[in-house]
Amino acid sequence: MLGGVETRSVSPVFVGRADELAALVDALGRAAAQEPQALLIGGEAGVGKTRLTEEFLTEAARRGAVVAVGGCVEIGAEGLPFAPFSTALRTLLRLLPGELAEAAAGQEDELARILPELGETPRGPHDEESTARLFELTARMLERLAADRTVVLVLEDLHWADTSTRHLLAYLFRTLARGRLVLVATYRADDVHRRHPLRPLLAELDRLRTVHRIELPRFNRAEVRRQLAGILASQPEESFVDSVFDRSDGNAFFVEELVASQESGCRTGLTESLRDLLLVRVEVLPDAAQRVVRIVAEGGSTVEYALLRAVVRLGEDELIEALRAAVGANILLATSDGDGYRFRHSLVREAVSDDLLPGERARVNRRYAEAVEDDGSLVRAEERLIRLANYWYAANDPAKALPAVLAASVTARRRHAYSEQLSLLERAMDLWDSAPDEVRAGLRPADYTEVYPPCGCDPATTPLQRLDLLAEATVAARFGGERERALKLTKLALRTLDEDGEDPLRAAWFWTERSRLVANLGRGDGWHEIATAQELVKGLPPSQVHADVLVRAAGWGMLHNPGPGNLAAAERAVEYARMIGAEETELNARITYGCLLTDSGDGTTGLAELHAVKDRATELGLTVVAGRAHVNITSQLEAMGRSREAVELAEQGVELVSRSRLLDTEAWVCGNMAESLYSLGRWDEAAEAARRTLRVGQSAAPRGSASARLAYLALARGELTEAAQQLAAAHAHFGTHDRQPQHRLPLYRLAIGLADGEGRIADVRAETADAVAHGFPLGQHRYAWPLLLASASAEADARGLPVADAGRDAALEVLRTAARTLATPVPVWVAHAEYLRAELLRAEARDTVADWTAVEAAVRPLQRPYLLARARHRLAEALLASGGDRDTAADLLRDAHAAADRLGSRRLREDLALLAQRARLPLTAEEARPAAPVPDTDPIEALGLTSRERDVLRLVAAGSTNRRIAEELFISPKTASVHVSNILAKLGVAGRGEAAALAHRLHLFAAPLAPAASPAAPGGRS
Repeated sequence: MLGGVETRSVSPVFVGRADELAALVDALGRAAAQEPQALLIGGEAGVGKTRLTEEFLTEAARRGAVVAVGGCVEIGAEGLPFAPFSTALRTLLRLLPGELAEAAAGQEDELARILPELGETPRGPHDEESTARLFELTARMLERLAADRTVVLVLEDLHWADTSTRHLLAYLFRTLARGRLVLVATYRADDVHRRHPLRPLLAELDRLRTVHRIELPRFNRAEVRRQLAGILASQPEESFVDSVFDRSDGNAFFVEELVASQESGCRTGLTESLRDLLLVRVEVLPDAAQRVVRIVAEGGSTVEYALLRAVVRLGEDELIEALRAAVGANILLATSDGDGYRFRHSLVREAVSDDLLPGERARVNRRYAEAVEDDGSLVRAEERLIRLANYWYAANDPAKALPAVLAASVTARRRHAYSEQLSLLERAMDLWDSAPDEVRAGLRPADYTEVYPPCGCDPATTPLQRLDLLAEATVAARFGGERERALKLTKLALRTLDEDGEDPLRAAWFWTERSRLVANLGRGDGWHEIATAQELVKGLPPSQVHADVLVRAAGWGMLHNPGPGNLAAAERAVEYARMIGAEETELNARITYGCLLTDSGDGTTGLAELHAVKDRATELGLTVVAGRAHVNITSQLEAMGRSREAVELAEQGVELVSRSRLLDTEAWVCGNMAESLYSLGRWDEAAEAARRTLRVGQSAAPRGSASARLAYLALARGELTEAAQQLAAAHAHFGTHDRQPQHRLPLYRLAIGLADGEGRIADVRAETADAVAHGFPLGQHRYAWPLLLASASAEADARGLPVADAGRDAALEVLRTAARTLATPVPVWVAHAEYLRAELLRAEARDTVADWTAVEAAVRPLQRPYLLARARHRLAEALLASGGDRDTAADLLRDAHAAADRLGSRRLREDLALLAQRARLPLTAEEARPAAPVPDTDPIEALGLTSRERDVLRLVAAGSTNRRIAEELFISPKTASVHVSNILAKLGVAGRGEAAALAHRLHLFAAPLAPAASPAAPGGRS
């Protein structure tokens, strides 16, 4: 209605920005090839971001793209959760109703948290992964929607974005992998100060190669001249160009304002102040128009016409005339849907709002609040509560603001906008003391919180307390990923409770929350907090809090100190949860109980219990509990040597939890799958499962386990540098405050293997002694047997090194003593015990063919190809050393070499090749084909070493320094150093210790193995 009366202050000619527009248009082409595009457009206020975006959208529409724009809403300190996404998706729903409905099919209730038009928002579930699930569903919906058409999604004014919007945008930028989608976000660069919440996001996105960032500079003088020519429809005077350029400093919006101010008669008295420049055209409007502009400035980024009419209190004709004047002066614009008005530029709105008197601002906001309260249809339903909260807050009315803010926090929670919920709850706590007593007394926990009072009171009748808000805020902070903030809130709550000293149940709840947070943040193991909670609930009547404390205590014991005492604690937790009818809590306790049963040796009963929980949780739709059951069942199956079953169940678990976007649970299941795939010799799949764990894991522990799995693979393949890097990463993830045996023991095992590979036998012994000193708790034999075996193998490989011979007897005794404490409940650990016994004998040069035959027979049925290949290597070595059956030895070597080749284990492959070479046995059919005798090849020469390098390597293997080598061989120390460097390069090792270890492991200087007789010898075999 008013669109044709505005003063022309915008150039019809698009000035500059050719390169930037070309980059945006290029993104359209790339998107058409199913390559999603992500772009950020930044620049100071008024520099031309909106105009560039409009030109791009015009071109996108011309090319047939579907275009949707959403703007971040500056409405209070918190913003409106997901506002730009809701607006843009609403446009897509209007343009592509059938297609969007199909893309959202099956997940409408979850996606309604962002787009309410899709249906009713469910009340739950809520957990730390709720937001991630919502983000994943949104990404998949957009990918499906853009599968057959180019979709351009523009989010404007990112500097005003709420936390949830920023997190969702970052998620989309990182994860969108397919579809013809172009995602563009604009932000005001000059507003992003050092502490602005957008700054970390921009830094994160800068590291993504998939995100293209465009920074818009100011216009130069020539571009300002072209802009003026477009506005004036004639060539401007050069003096005028100079004046405008100097005053605007090349800012496109300021150029427009200077021209418009001059044309509206404000030729004199114009100061250099930006505020005055922005207000000067408002001040020449008629009084009614100025009044309307000031009221619009306080209504938010956009104000609906019906709401404005209710607040302004003018006759409709008078209101329309005032709007006509404001639109005609190019200060206000009608929205694209014709339903409301907004400022043409946010800078003008900010200047007008700042110019209001404090009492005037409060009065205007009160009018807005009263209007929305009287007639909720004046604004969108999903915006009503948050706008009421902000209007009443700005109106300085705590009596009205407190319940409004609390109601808005409930809406934020239901949308999984936990960061906004937390901000609103903190605002409610600020308002708490200033609100009248009668208002606070009328509030009920059931209306405003979902973390119902842990004091055992009826939430429907008990008055809301400030501690209830602290409890709700603690959970909101944890769900929103703000664990540091959650920890501070628990500290504040516990300080308050210490002062009162009259609410032990509520204190126990906060101590239990604190235990979880301390462990997640790596600040400790959480036991002090659990123990405190246990003391607080002693002697109290049955309650949910008491059950939660018992379950958490039993779970802590399972992970940190499994034993009979914790088995009894888990059983008590099950009984207690069952007694109060808390089935979800009971199921969690039964998982702990089942694991402890299995650890104690009753694997059949323990696994049956875990499977029963999994089935019941799935039946009840408790995906979090079902996911935890999958994590623990797969772990226990692997501990029992049933790796193939573990992989099959893990695949089912991944499908279940990934569908619900339980990211940490998915990470744990994938990590367990990686462990079982490693055992089965499916190493490439194991590496991919571990890398998936690193991609999806949100917490430190599953990521640490994934790095450990990658370190195991690298170590087995002989990639020592990679193994060291992954071991360091695992240590960094796990930290030093929560040393769970299931994390600690594998890291010891890796450190031992790495030290062995680098020839550091002293470090092998130190790591072993430290691991044994910390002990092997119940159920940890699954980690202890490989650790002891690795240490024994290192001792055997180092036999003959002078530095290793001293102290060997003591080191072997440590291993034998530790092994006597370990259980062998299933064949896989019986085989490890047999293997360890043989390695200890090999370390003393007392091993026999019979010893290694027993090992190979024990390992053969286990479906562990790497372990079997190593056992066959040792059996073949024993046969050859004793002059035994060479044909059997050759078969063993060929089988082991083929397995090492399939696995990609360079280290084992080289060991086997050198053993075969020393024994003059063929490893492949091609090697066996020639009828002529195998040439008498020296294994040292096969490594490419000269005779002098042979002498040097012998001395290096004996532990000699360069000076000692020089003295022995009558050469200079410098020459000795050169020889050592050449040897390291030829052997492909990193240092002298590793070279010495390789020489001893391959017996390069040992007596030759029994060779094949020559064809002419009596009784010989060809």
